[in-house]
Amino acid sequence: MQALLGVIFHFVGGFASGSFYIPYKQVKGWAWESYWIVGGLFSWLIVPPLAAYLTIPDFTEIIAHTNDGVLFITYLFGVLWGIGGLTYGLGVRYLGVSLGSSIILGLCSVFGALIPSVYYQYAPKPGKDTISDLFTNSWGQMVLLGLLVCVIGIVICGKAGAMKDNDLKKSGYIPDDKTEFKIGLGLTVSIISGILSACFAFGIDAGKIMAEDANELWKAVNPGQGEFLFQNNVTYVIILLGGLTTNLIWCMILNARNKTFCNYTDSSTPLLNNYIFSALAGTTWFMQFFFYGMGESKLGNGPSSWILHMAFIILVANSWGLILKEWNGISRKTLRTIITGILVIVLSVLIVGYGNYLRE
Repeated sequence: MQALLGVIFHFVGGFASGSFYIPYKQVKGWAWESYWIVGGLFSWLIVPPLAAYLTIPDFTEIIAHTNDGVLFITYLFGVLWGIGGLTYGLGVRYLGVSLGSSIILGLCSVFGALIPSVYYQYAPKPGKDTISDLFTNSWGQMVLLGLLVCVIGIVICGKAGAMKDNDLKKSGYIPDDKTEFKIGLGLTVSIISGILSACFAFGIDAGKIMAEDANELWKAVNPGQGEFLFQNNVTYVIILLGGLTTNLIWCMILNARNKTFCNYTDSSTPLLNNYIFSALAGTTWFMQFFFYGMGESKLGNGPSSWILHMAFIILVANSWGLILKEWNGISRKTLRTIITGILVIVLSVLIVGYGNYLRE
């Protein structure tokens, strides 16, 4: 039952992440850097402390009593992840919600799921699964199989993207989804994003002592009620400050270079709507990790939690890509390819879920 709840929480988080970019499509007359940082202020600065306050009233004291070295490394992983998050936005901009998310999150799932378990192989810690645990236990082998199947699904989705590029060139079709489709540039930033985005998973592990403190405080007040669902919310505050640092610096540079500071006060654009939709996008984005923390507390397995989260995002993002007609103007063969990729990813989710069932 705990594994089932974990999968459900991860699906809700994946739906939030796979859907967060949709409100940005309703922003009119603003440059990318302007709406990205407005949404980001909600994602990384406003909503995380609010969520922590509502779920962990003493979160500021937990942070204050945490070792400076732990805070720094957690923040540093947030900075690196911020670069991944920044290039995620560019990848979606140049490849579309469907293809961009597939490539980025596919790479992110591999790095985020495997590297922590390799690290704990050489720096063991109670309660943390090592890479040998995954290879030597039937449940771990099932999780690894799910990871492999997920990667196959990503490759199929990537192939569909290349096929889309060829179809559009042949047909002369111009997408009407506001996507500036650029396969070369999009792939480059997506690969960078996929690798660095995995740093969020590392940040969660680096700052785990804060989550453990929150968990112990909650269990002392609520004995016999299991693990605290919202324990990771305190860690997010530090990680996301790192993400904010990276994105704020870059967006301000772009505002200056492109002379788009005027966007924030330009009355010729629907200012109120732009701020509302950007805030909605940013808040929706944060909800992915709000539910990710709940899912991880139920599954108790970092690698499988991470891949489940990534796979659900890919599934939802690809579904939105179809709904938003990002695949219009393509051949039936290309459409069959992207649908096949989505179904393979669904299969990977089922396999990972079964692996967790065996572990429980």
